[in-house]
Amino acid sequence: MNPPARCLRVALPVPLPRVFDYLPPPGLEVDEGWVGCRVRVGFGRRELVGLVEAVAVSGGVPSESLKPVLERIDAKPLLPEELLATLRWVSGYYHAPLGEVLATALPADLRQGAPLPDTGRFAWALSEAGATGLERLRRGARPRQLAERLQAGAIAEDTLELEATPWREAMRSLQQRGLVVRQALQAVPAMPLEPGGVTLNGEQATAAQAIVEGLGRFHPVLLEGVTGSGKTEVYLDAIRACLAQGRQALVLVPEIGLTPQTLQRFERGLGIRVHALHSNLADGERARTWTAMARGEAQVVVGTRSAIFSPLPRPGLIVVDEEHDASYKQQDGVRYSARDLALVRARALSVPVVLGSATPSLESLAQAGRGLYRHLGLSQRAGAGRAPPVRVLDVRKRRLESGLSGDMLDAIAACLARGEQALVFRNRRGYAPVLLCHDCGWSAECPRCDARMTVHGRGRQLICHHCGARRRPPTACPDCGSLGLQPQGAGTERIEDALAERFPEANLVRVDRESTRQRDGLSRQLQKLGDGAGILVGTQMLAKGHDLARLSLVCVVGIDEGLFSADFRAPERLAQLLIQVSGRAGRAEVPGEVLLQTHHPEHPLLATLLQGGYPAFARLALEERELAGFPPFAHLALLRADAAQEAALQGFLNAARTCLEGPARDAAGRPGGQRIGILGPLPAPMPRRAGRVRAQLLVSSPSRPALQACLAEAVPRLYDLPQSRKVRWSIDVDPVDLY
Repeated sequence: MNPPARCLRVALPVPLPRVFDYLPPPGLEVDEGWVGCRVRVGFGRRELVGLVEAVAVSGGVPSESLKPVLERIDAKPLLPEELLATLRWVSGYYHAPLGEVLATALPADLRQGAPLPDTGRFAWALSEAGATGLERLRRGARPRQLAERLQAGAIAEDTLELEATPWREAMRSLQQRGLVVRQALQAVPAMPLEPGGVTLNGEQATAAQAIVEGLGRFHPVLLEGVTGSGKTEVYLDAIRACLAQGRQALVLVPEIGLTPQTLQRFERGLGIRVHALHSNLADGERARTWTAMARGEAQVVVGTRSAIFSPLPRPGLIVVDEEHDASYKQQDGVRYSARDLALVRARALSVPVVLGSATPSLESLAQAGRGLYRHLGLSQRAGAGRAPPVRVLDVRKRRLESGLSGDMLDAIAACLARGEQALVFRNRRGYAPVLLCHDCGWSAECPRCDARMTVHGRGRQLICHHCGARRRPPTACPDCGSLGLQPQGAGTERIEDALAERFPEANLVRVDRESTRQRDGLSRQLQKLGDGAGILVGTQMLAKGHDLARLSLVCVVGIDEGLFSADFRAPERLAQLLIQVSGRAGRAEVPGEVLLQTHHPEHPLLATLLQGGYPAFARLALEERELAGFPPFAHLALLRADAAQEAALQGFLNAARTCLEGPARDAAGRPGGQRIGILGPLPAPMPRRAGRVRAQLLVSSPSRPALQACLAEAVPRLYDLPQSRKVRWSIDVDPVDLY
């Protein structure tokens, strides 16, 4: 028998908690230069692209038993040492297979084995045929409009990317006709061309200086600034200092819809090209941006959650804007938190990390209270903006028109008469939350979920917001045959209809998931509003990051559902949402006002927010969390499972609990060990979804190391359980919700 061979440990994108041993292709030697490179390998009957995680001696397996790598894709490591080490940390902390973590971190083209793309800048110009052939194009068509723009000169692709109107399909049409040519542009200068001329006020200058002083070392900063206080200007000032040292900056934003607006502000403020990285980009564009970062060509990247995996060969600064936002937590696959990962990467790269928010998460406030983060504050709005007064409207025993009170409608009318804009906020899309029989009480429920179907399309369709099921509403009640079927409650569509009827001449724009499905949909909707008088109706997509100079009135409709939720995080989320959406009013010279409509005007949460603002709420909420033993004073992991049959689900979770109980007892029995609690099996808050039954186990401990030690021992056993083959399961460390 031949001795064990030196082999390549390859992480593959498969749901198995292990790496796989392969030999190099014939004629090639194994050395450390393979680590971090992509390879193509045979895996069963498939070919997969994986990444070499290590070079080692195969564990007692003779070389003739190992398959050789089919192809080495990269001549040198694709992932730098720091990023590869961080991804190993992600795999260990979130207990996710390393191959799936690596696949999550890479753009789709690169994880499928495509070569690194060209990262040069290009522009489009009219060809000789295009200069004389425009009349052959149909008037008003998009190719004709684009060609007419090119008559003034070549336009860079990154300029076109910043615009709301899609351009690629029209440009391909012109290219196929030989009317345009693609031209290479010179590389972007390494330094800012025209630094922004914004003058910082005293608080902003102090905060920016504190961040700049931390350049070159790990320096976590919590920047708490009231809405409109100019946190972005502080970011820009710190980034300019970072660029002056020849370093890169990474800026995370919570929503794709915020990216174009943020890009424009950053490019104006920095005078350089700022790259975007988010899931709405084409695969090729994402790969180009990732590669430009890896080569050190991109100086500043603004992106959503997945941008945290960008390579940073010249690291300088990481910024997490709206750090409290739940969208930084990945809710499927590898369930990482981009905010927490920003801190991990900043420590590894020895750079400052800025967590900015008007309503910081309780976790971040607790860390600042322990002295682990430097806590900086911006207490005043920048420029002419002033914090708007808040008025609570008690709607008990009051007649409502599609959910809107008379006082609210009068305030909107007065706002429009002044030539200003109003935002009507309702965090529920659709026409109405439920279709109800007025005679017998029947309601339209989803046949696949434990949830009611939402009325959409002015009552023409029922949609389940959980599984996506759709059907036509019945013409009569299925239970009693009555024709008295009525939509109950009001969503954004119903409010839009009511306002259109009440204010037929007003410019009315609705912003929710349905109205912004297309690429750059949010930007397009906001462009429709313009700068004149108008009404904006929308969901939480409008609660953050938007500066509308003419917006003077914010009307918050229907907050009562969030006041009595069973989720311990619900008060925090509601407080953040109310503060954020209220902050849209009065951000410029036009004074603002906020109206909160409720059936519970004396609720303690509202009283605390109105009297002491978010800081007062946060202090009270942290005290309550500590007494109850909830995060941030405890650490949680949630084992979710679903199955076609209840018996299979309970069988797996009971076996999983047994796997967890042994390590939990061991952790508690060690000297100084901390107790680990296991709760369940419990039904999920929605016990049936998409036709499958759902339940979960909740594991908690006051000690993060104790919880991690327990999971590290127990989770590998879960893969080996015979019962696991009949269920789908996942582990969620630091869950942000229990669904």
